[in-house]
Formats: sequence, structure tokens, C-alpha cells
Amino acid sequence: MKNIRNFSIIAHIDHGKSTLADRLIQHCDMITDREFKNQMLDSMDIERERGITIKSQTICLPYTAKDGQKYILNLVDTPGHVDFSYEVSRALSSCEGALLLIDAAQGIEAQTLANLYLAMENDLDVLPVINKIDLPAADPEAVALQIEEDLGLDAEIVCMCSAKTGEGVADILEAIVKHLPPPTYGDANEPLQALIFDASYDAFRGTIISVRIINGTVKPGDVVTFMATKTSYKVEEVGLFQITRFKKKELKAGEIGYILAGVKNITDTKPGDTITLKDNPCAEPLKGFQEIQQVVFSSIYPISTDEYEALAVAMDKLKLNDASLTFQKDSSSALGFGFRCGFLGLLHLEVIQERIEREFDIPIILTVPSVCYYFYLTDKTKIEVDNPSHFPDPASIAYTEEPYIKATILIPERYMGSVMSLCMDRRGENTNYHYPMPGRIEFICELPLAEVIYDFYDKLKSITQGYGSFDYELMDYRKSDLVKLDILVNGERVDALSQLVHKSNARARGLHACDKLKEEIPRQMFKIAIQGAIGGDIVSRTTIAALRKDVTAKCYGGDISRKRKLLEKQKAGKKRMKTVGNVDIPQKAFLAVLKSE
Repeated sequence: MKNIRNFSIIAHIDHGKSTLADRLIQHCDMITDREFKNQMLDSMDIERERGITIKSQTICLPYTAKDGQKYILNLVDTPGHVDFSYEVSRALSSCEGALLLIDAAQGIEAQTLANLYLAMENDLDVLPVINKIDLPAADPEAVALQIEEDLGLDAEIVCMCSAKTGEGVADILEAIVKHLPPPTYGDANEPLQALIFDASYDAFRGTIISVRIINGTVKPGDVVTFMATKTSYKVEEVGLFQITRFKKKELKAGEIGYILAGVKNITDTKPGDTITLKDNPCAEPLKGFQEIQQVVFSSIYPISTDEYEALAVAMDKLKLNDASLTFQKDSSSALGFGFRCGFLGLLHLEVIQERIEREFDIPIILTVPSVCYYFYLTDKTKIEVDNPSHFPDPASIAYTEEPYIKATILIPERYMGSVMSLCMDRRGENTNYHYPMPGRIEFICELPLAEVIYDFYDKLKSITQGYGSFDYELMDYRKSDLVKLDILVNGERVDALSQLVHKSNARARGLHACDKLKEEIPRQMFKIAIQGAIGGDIVSRTTIAALRKDVTAKCYGGDISRKRKLLEKQKAGKKRMKTVGNVDIPQKAFLAVLKSE
């Protein structure tokens, strides 16, 4: 095991993790220049276009050091976005070391700190790497000073590189084998104990389970048990992740690889679960396993009701590849049949939306994203509500609770005032700040999760001109004054536009929805009233004026009573038309309500 290095690359978003992984793959001669493409470890089109990693990927790199010693480097490439932090923590628990990548121009940011703390919690050795030293604005000496003073890491082992040009990559590989430790624990003769840190789905082979073997050995023919789900499977194949899967006779303690065991459903393989042998099980599962928690909920409907069956098939296929997506059937009087879905965060929601529209060519509508609230009723029962249509009778509610997060925002100090105002507008509490480095402020604030998922991140990026970085962790549930805001069009409730909001924000949200609908709903032959209501109280209103025919055009003189008679007749006709008229809300109107100002 002394020649194995299991490590991960951690960094803030867009600091060059995937580009560095590409250079490491090329330097170890894993692929020819002709076959190479950027972001080798990112398999989805969305990942390539947005330049983000959504799915953890692993690759085994054979490396010969300068002294001639041969090493096996197992690289686990992790997502950088806060939505996937649990997946990152499971991947880190399979490693002994981590490369902490920091942009030479931007320095330490919010998720740099968050990921460093995550690595420290998992007792990893951290090797700091300063990337993008080729940029004109790069100041690697200042960033190295930040690393020593603010992170407490040794500046002497800092590696400098440009992942884009390949400069310094050879030195990083040498530093990995020199400074990161080999697996220090584990015995191939002990009962099997393997950590699942990821899984993906193959249409021909079933679920490909990514594992780190802690103790013991696993080989084809073994019958293994998943300790969280209590299910057993016969192992068909084991091997290492290279550019393609590389089959092996067995996987031993200290190695990272894959197991194929005919698992039909990816939901049976939970990240953090422990695999052991059925006949010779280990004494206890590995620590740290927890169920993935969905925090954002939204309903998905097909724009054309004929495509409901196709959407059902698409959701099942997405579920095969994404165990963190949950959904159940839902229906709406305005939009027909659809699915109520749970997501890890807003980025996860956007990714699923794009994948449905691209991979399956089904145009869809999303309802207003919501979070899970707790309602305590007067009869001492507690219910969880994530859908406005399940809002209980207001007379039966004793009190309500909503989830809060601890937000960490790292900004240049000149934006302090505007960021503080933004947090106060979003009902922020217990704010405090300190200066982790000259000229930059770390601002910490406790915020309701519902206020963050609406448009908080977009507003933060706007007011800080893109320099603000944001990270959060879920805290607890706190008492709140929640109401159900209904949108009425021509006196009829549109259930797909209903929202659960804090009472203080109800009027502002109602006005926003009314104004957006007024822009999108076409004018009719009669007046259309658009209202925001809480129960029987109207909190906002706007009116779409009627299209009018000039019925008095033929009266070019004579008594005024002739004109009045014609106008009264028209007025009566409009009134009758309003009672029987039906207002069709265009699909783009639902999307407009979702978007911020």
C-alpha cells in the first residue's frame, strides 16, 4: 500500500479543478493527444458548457517518479457547488490527502475555506496549489502569504502552476508522492469493509458502484451485503477507473475502484454506505453515513399535456443516474398532471430542468420553488408541508417553523453596506463579520432558506459585481409567520402560482406576480382582474384593460343620450362576457413569475 496515493482536488467554483485533472491525466500518458478533449472527467454536456462538475468522477493514474519508483495515484474529482457538499464529504472520506486549489488572481474565497474545513474534519493532509499563475492579474506571492497567515498551511510546500498551459504540473505530481501519505490503515486479511462514495448507471451493466476498500478483499463471485439497505448481491466484476473501466482479479485494502454486482437501481447504493461480505461480515459499518436531504421542492409539468407519459419515462431514466432526485405524481387544475420533485438546491433543479429539455426534448414548466415547512396544529400534531396545495386550514394552525441556514459570504470590503442591506431585506439575523485578510470581509449571517432559494445568489453577484462568494450550511427550524399567497385571475385561483411566504413579504411577492402576469397575459374583450390574496384578503391587484370597439363612431351629432345608450349596451355585454369568459394563461407567464425583477 505504500505506493498508493488516494487524493481529491478541492477548490472554490471556477478555480480550475477540472483543467488541472486534465493536465494530470495527460502528464501520466493516460490518453493520446488525438483522443484528448477538455474536461475529460466531465461526462455531461451541461458540465462542459457551464464549466462545472456535477458528478464526482474517479481515475487511477499510473505514475513513475523522478527516482524511478512506480506509484498508483487515485484522483477523485469532486463538485465545487454547495448543493453537492454531502457528495464531496463522502468522496473526501475515501482519500488520505487533498490538493487545495486556489486562484492566483482571486485568492481565498468562501468555498475554499468551507472545503478546507471539510478536508480537516476528515483528517486529510492538505497540499496547497496556486493555479492560474499565467494570468496578467495573478499575484501568487500574495496568495502564498494568505495561505500561510489565514489558512495556517506551510508556505514552503505550496506548488505554483498554470493548469491551462501545463506549467508546474510535473512538480505537483512529485509533491503528491512526497507530501501526501499512503493509506495508513487497513488490512487485506480482515473481513471486507468498503465505503460507497458514488455510483453511476450503465444501461448494459446496471449500477457501477465507486468504492474505497478500507479492509479486506473483494473479487468476482463474492456475495456482498449493503449494510444500510440490508440487501445482498453477487459480485460480477471489480476493477479500476481509468479512461475506460480496467478489469482486475480483486480489489484489496487501500485501493479505490468499482464493483459491478447486477444492482438494477441506483437508489439501492447510498453514498456513505458500507459493503461487507455476507458470509464473513465486518463488526460495524463505517461512520458518517446519512440519508441525502432534499431542501428545495418544485412541481414539473409538461407544456403539452400529451407529453405526460414521455415525461414519466424521462423522470424514471433521470432517477437511474441521480439518486438524490425524488419525485411523486402531482396534478394541477391549471397545468394538468405532473410530478412534485425534491432537489438538493437551485443548481440541482436547473440541471434537472436542462437535462429533461435537452436529453428528452420535452418542454416543461416549473412551479415556484419551495422549502419544507413544519406546521404544528392545535390538536398537537405536526405536519411537513412542501407544497402550497397542502396548506392546512389557518384556523387549525398553532404555529409554524421554517428552515434557517448559516450563510458565509466573502466580499471585498467596499461592498459591505450593500450586502448587509441585502441580508437585512431577506430577514437576516445574528450578523457578524471579520477580516480574514486585508481588504476582504467574511460576513456571516443566519437567513431563512426560503429567502435564499428565490433570487438571493443572483442579487449577491449583481451588487458585488461578481466578486462575492457564497457558501451555506443548514442549521435548524425556527418559528415563523407563514401564509399562503394565492393568485386569482378573473376571480379564479390558479393553484400552480400559489406560494408559501412570510407574512411580511406577501404583498411584495403578490405585486411582483401580478405585474409579471399583466405583461404576459394577452388582452381580452373584457377586463381581467389579477389579484394576490391571503385567504379572503386581497393584498395586491392589477387590471388588464379590455379591448374595446368604438361603438359610438356612427354617432356624429345629435343628443348625448344616443351615445350613452350604446355605451350602456356595450357595458352590459362586457359584464355578461366576463362571467362566461375563460382566460387562458400562456406558459411563459408561469416562467415569468419565477424570475426576479
